Amino acid sequence: MTRSYRALDPTKVLETLEKLELRISARFPNSGLSRVCASLIDIAKQTSQRIDYVSRPNWALRLLLVAIVGASLIILTYLASQVSALKGTDQWSEAVQGLDALFNLLVLLGGGAFFVSTLETRWKRARALAALHELRSIVHVIDMHQLTKDPSAMGAVRTPSSPDRNLSPIELVRYLDYCSEMLSLTAKCAALYAERLSDSVVVDTVGDLERLTSDLSNKIWQKITIIETLYGRDVPLPFTEQSYRNPGV
Repeated sequence: MTRSYRALDPTKVLETLEKLELRISARFPNSGLSRVCASLIDIAKQTSQRIDYVSRPNWALRLLLVAIVGASLIILTYLASQVSALKGTDQWSEAVQGLDALFNLLVLLGGGAFFVSTLETRWKRARALAALHELRSIVHVIDMHQLTKDPSAMGAVRTPSSPDRNLSPIELVRYLDYCSEMLSLTAKCAALYAERLSDSVVVDTVGDLERLTSDLSNKIWQKITIIETLYGRDVPLPFTEQSYRNPGV
């Protein structure tokens, strides 16, 4: 079967995350960042299942909608036939009250049909927004991990309240790059919802999440640039020739 390169593959996103978690664990064993990546893997697994679940049609609601529409058509047909039969007869005034009740029932069924027709969309939207909120939360957790990794403070005099800064410039670059990769993959998990659900609220929420991860990633790369400026180009930055030759670093 030919693989499609026009849409994200949840399996490939998950595989990339699992490889990233192995890389983080190898370089920073038992670190908080590796545990965050493991949590992100769990969310990615749930994302695939949730997307399949919410993208399936809800046949119970759709059958209910068909039944309501069918009942409305039957009542409408009956009303039309009664109006034609009673028009101009002495029974017309006596039947108006009954026809009015049927008309009110028709209006009620129409409102019910509209409610049911939007219920499936609103239900799927609620499930997707809850999942996207979970992804947004882990984005902020990733940001918290890179928050104290400030290269401009390396070598500064420590205070009792100073965070631990025991990473070398090379390790700091790798740590920040891992955070950037995790942010990007989190955005890819969110994009899966926008691909499968055409709801405008979901698409806008995914767009906001993608902009958030992009802004945070840019902040991380500013730190990487500072490291290059402070310690020279001997520090192996991500995506250099050395990284391509040794993709596991």
